[in-house]
Amino acid sequence: MPPTTSTSWLNDLHNADPIVIGTLYLLLFLSMITWFLIAYKALEIWRARRAQASYLKLFWDSKDLSTLSQSSRAGESQVLGQITSSGLEALKRHEENHDRTGIIVENLTEALTRGLRQTIQDQMTRFESGLGILATIGNTAPFIGLFGTVVGIMSALKGISRTGAAGLDVVAGPIGEALIATAAGIACAVPAVVGYNTFIRRMKVFSNILDNFAHDLLARLMKEHTMPHRNLRVGQLEVKH
Repeated sequence: MPPTTSTSWLNDLHNADPIVIGTLYLLLFLSMITWFLIAYKALEIWRARRAQASYLKLFWDSKDLSTLSQSSRAGESQVLGQITSSGLEALKRHEENHDRTGIIVENLTEALTRGLRQTIQDQMTRFESGLGILATIGNTAPFIGLFGTVVGIMSALKGISRTGAAGLDVVAGPIGEALIATAAGIACAVPAVVGYNTFIRRMKVFSNILDNFAHDLLARLMKEHTMPHRNLRVGQLEVKH
């Protein structure tokens, strides 16, 4: 059997350098933030996708957008309801300031496009909140752990030089304690990076869904409110993120 030592770097970690201990507590705190954000964003996206399916059915089943207005107010807490409400509000403001004539139909399209684009950008900004924190943790956690390891090794070497003993049983404990910081940094960074990449991909899919819905909403708004002007064509809505 291998020789046993009087101390273990797992059991006596509290004897490590205070900077190493502080680094480990910092990484533990960052890890808690990471898992909280992952759980929160996953739940947020799941709720948005669930609400999206029911709202799309309501949107296509409604005969016209005027009958959908009450439903859109009830659904303003979810994304598609917000977009519908912004389109109806833009249309209301435009009709209050202009006569419904063929001369101003192009301006109506621009007003609706601008309102829908701004709402989509606001919604995407809201859904992307917190992803920057995940990216920062994923990029910095390994270096924080490495910093703790370097400090721990330096402290261990100083202790060895003071005692004058350099046997394996003396070196292994302090060096092992210091290396825990590197392992903790990697353990903290990996979930943050995986979570960030996963949510970025889902945000791209979600952005496409909002763009498509905005196209459909714009087409319905223009069709229902410019029906007498047969020679007019709805312009393309371009939403930039």
